[in-house]
Amino acid sequence: MEAIKKKMQMLKLDKENAIDRAEQAESDKKAAEEKCKQVEEELTHLQKKLKGTEDELDKYSENLKDAQEKLELTEKKASDVRAQ
Repeated sequence: MEAIKKKMQMLKLDKENAIDRAEQAESDKKAAEEKCKQVEEELTHLQKKLKGTEDELDKYSENLKDAQEKLELTEKKASDVRAQ
């Protein structure tokens, strides 16, 4: 009879430990999901920022190209004037 009581106590303790581990795992899962959500939001923000930077780069590249073309045209005109 005493052995049965001890076995029941051990099973009860095992059950309580299993429940505690399950609760801790659930808590860890929720924390990981929240962290994942935060990282995804940060990624979305960084992607938008990158897109804006790329657009800005395109704009400045186009401005540089236009300025170089104007400079070449002006240099050609200056060269033609000197030649005359």
